[in-house]
Amino acid sequence: MALYDDLGGAAAVTTAVDLFYERVLADPTLAPYFMGADMARLKGHQVAFMTVALGGPHAYAGRSISAAHARLDITAEAFGAVVGHLTDTLSSLGVDQDTLQVIAAKLAPLESEIVTVTETVGH
Repeated sequence: MALYDDLGGAAAVTTAVDLFYERVLADPTLAPYFMGADMARLKGHQVAFMTVALGGPHAYAGRSISAAHARLDITAEAFGAVVGHLTDTLSSLGVDQDTLQVIAAKLAPLESEIVTVTETVGH
């Protein structure tokens, strides 16, 4: 059975995305990335993406990960913070440690497609 079903399907993914964005938007490091963003649209894309990533029905028709993030000047620090907020969100919803590790393993390869800014030592 897919992680998607194990986690509770569409309702669980939608709840997770809503709680995830509450955390992200409350983070002063990450909030500026979302200024002016259409959050309803963004949440819809995130639900579709997470559904596919977790093995649910394929409904994601958005741009590629790299295209969607290309102009956002995302740092490795910001990527790590987002992954941390996602992990914390899923943990707060009762997702066990083994499942969190599986999800983290699916997210790790995306860093090279999302991070577009390399910071130098001392910044």
